[in-house]
Amino acid sequence: KSGLDPSGAWHAWGMACLKAGNLSSAREKFNRCLKPPVDLNQLNHGSRLVQDVIQYLESTVKPVLIADDDYFATLRELEATLRTRSLSLEMMCEGRVQHNSYYQECLFYLHSYGTNLAIISFYMRHDCMREALLHLLNKESPPEVFIEGIFIPSYESGKLHMLENLLETIDPGLESWGIYLIAACKYLQRKNYYHILYELQQFMKDHVRAAMTCIRFFTHGAKSYTELGGKQTWLVKIKDHLKVYLQEVSRSSGRKKMVFTFRKKMSATDVSRHINTVDLQMEVTKFLHRCEISGTCQMMSSSLPTLFGNNSMKMDVACKVMLEGKNIEEGFGIAFRVLQDFQLEATEVYSKVAKQLVKQQKYSEIRQLLKCVSESGVAAKNDGDNIILNCLNEFKNIPAEDLDNLIQDMDSDENKIQAYLMCNKLRSAYLVSVRQEKTRAVQLVQHVRQLAENSGEDVVQAICTQWL
Repeated sequence: KSGLDPSGAWHAWGMACLKAGNLSSAREKFNRCLKPPVDLNQLNHGSRLVQDVIQYLESTVKPVLIADDDYFATLRELEATLRTRSLSLEMMCEGRVQHNSYYQECLFYLHSYGTNLAIISFYMRHDCMREALLHLLNKESPPEVFIEGIFIPSYESGKLHMLENLLETIDPGLESWGIYLIAACKYLQRKNYYHILYELQQFMKDHVRAAMTCIRFFTHGAKSYTELGGKQTWLVKIKDHLKVYLQEVSRSSGRKKMVFTFRKKMSATDVSRHINTVDLQMEVTKFLHRCEISGTCQMMSSSLPTLFGNNSMKMDVACKVMLEGKNIEEGFGIAFRVLQDFQLEATEVYSKVAKQLVKQQKYSEIRQLLKCVSESGVAAKNDGDNIILNCLNEFKNIPAEDLDNLIQDMDSDENKIQAYLMCNKLRSAYLVSVRQEKTRAVQLVQHVRQLAENSGEDVVQAICTQWL
């Protein structure tokens, strides 16, 4: 008459029936106020009203009376009480309670009015993981329901191995679990739970991704190559994963193609390349680890470069190896392989090293660097000259004798003239200029004279004018 919403009254009446043990009447009353969710895959446990019902049923140990006026009700009550005293204990038996009416009643309400997450969470609460997984598969629930309802409760309660065993029992190839496992990996990565992630990737036999996780274990948080020296077991694990992947690929190519829909794929060529990178990183680690322990380490940088970074970082590795040995020659071999394997811009790296040597005032080492470069067999004609030209920006800091020695080491007269001009050594530039072929010599001397005039060097200007 008053037009009020009657659902509250029906719910209270239903709860009263439940508490009185009259389950069939309760169902009838709840039917008038409970509604199934619009989206069964929403990430909640359904309406508050449904949750209240389930909460009460799970908490009670009151047995079910089949008929209100049954003469043997007291006997039945006693039997049911004994049977339901510990709901959870009986559920331990194969993860199910076969004959518990309250348990069946929970499932009735969950299937009628609950979400998939609510049903799965109920199974998980009562150690029915297998049923939870089968329900997930049958309803084709999205990965979020798996993460929220099954995966998180499993690893939080230390049952990840049990979950893995069940996944494998239900589908030995794991293909039907692919989307759920990948979602679990992404979730763990977002949370930075890399140890659980690595364990899961090994279970999935996803060797390429497992190798990538090992790279993170090797590089993350290390501040020095002394630290990396203690983490070399991860490099061995990376190689092991990649080798196993190669074996699987070669086995599957011989027969009918194996279906690895969710495992990361990579060409055999790329895998071999990565194995070479790991081998080279092992050499770099051992070398720099040794240098740091012996105290020759001088190059400090904010981040620690490894060969698993981008090309800029790989170039930093090559520089670091050359600069941190006892001398340039000691680390040049490894650095040269890094430059070759990754096809890096060698001259840029050599120039960077030369500039660093200028800062360290190791001028004889620059000459040794030039010697190593020319003997490497792949240096272009002007590489050595360009290295010297690139470090002459710092010429003001280089003592005159060392500066002359460096310029004298250059191959091309044109480059020597350019170097002398850069360093304002106009007289030396003039002396090299006059040795050139007549037409070119005239151009060069005219240029030197102009510079001498601009900078007020009257003596050099006079010499140039006399020669011309």
